[in-house]
Amino acid sequence: MEHSEIMELLPAYVDQELGIAETLTVQRHLDTCPECQREYVEQLALSKRIRTETAYFKAPPDLATRIADALPQDKPHRISLPGFPARWNLGWLQVGTAMATLLVAVWSAGLYLNLPTAEERLTEEAISNHVRSLQADHLTDVASTDQHTVKPWFNGKLNFSPTVIDLAPQGFVLEGGRLDYLDGHPVAALIYRRQKHPINLYIWPASGKDAGPQAGSSRGYHVVRWTADEMNYWAVSDVAENELLKFSGILRLATHQ
Repeated sequence: MEHSEIMELLPAYVDQELGIAETLTVQRHLDTCPECQREYVEQLALSKRIRTETAYFKAPPDLATRIADALPQDKPHRISLPGFPARWNLGWLQVGTAMATLLVAVWSAGLYLNLPTAEERLTEEAISNHVRSLQADHLTDVASTDQHTVKPWFNGKLNFSPTVIDLAPQGFVLEGGRLDYLDGHPVAALIYRRQKHPINLYIWPASGKDAGPQAGSSRGYHVVRWTADEMNYWAVSDVAENELLKFSGILRLATHQ
């Protein structure tokens, strides 16, 4: 699929209106196209603003009745099919209509069930951001192993203050941080390294309750996510899953000391 076609599909991709085949095609293209990645982030932000800022008005409860009353009340016409008794014609027509409706419903349900969930979409977005930061050689906006340098750098850039902890003694070296976008809004991205494996840790305010770590993987990358103290934490890396779970455990313990 051409670059221009992907750009045209992005609004529908953001709104989860594509079929599974087109969704996967767009996801693969986003992994390698910085221009489409930037457009995708802008589309996400726009979609979020529309959902949260647009005024909605509830229709009057009698609106459906008023519309039905205003429509012409035509008498049904009997349709005759050659070669069939008149009393069968309408019955077969009703059966055919019912079958067609059922097929459409089954087809629509299949498409719906094949669409990625919100968590899967966010996982793919986090992995794409991780890959992009490596390809563009833009892991950090502030490069420092000192947590007292990295944490103040975010002041005034975000409407929250991320927790920054140096885990070098435990084998996870802090390398710095940067601003990124995830789920349609700015997030803090802290960069750690486990031997030769960079770890992107995305942090942003949570709207739900605390939740323990959950692990997942896609395209050869592992993701561990959890929620604590009204903050979402998503760690992404190609390091082994048990190492990423170890990282999340150490960090969760350190933030509560």
